Amino acid sequence: MPAGTSWSRYMTFFVVALTTMFAGAQCVHVVYRPLDDLDKYIEEEEIKIKQG
Repeated sequence: MPAGTSWSRYMTFFVVALTTMFAGAQCVHVVYRPLDDLDKYIEEEEIKIKQG
């Protein structure tokens, strides 16, 4: 395995890293709510494209 680690150590790190990534993404979507105004931005860009 990479850097001479065992399979169990490697898989533990992989699972923890994946779980942390999913938790971070969920936190961003719950706290910061980046997709709430997505429709507004899409409409604005469509208007810009039609005008320009």
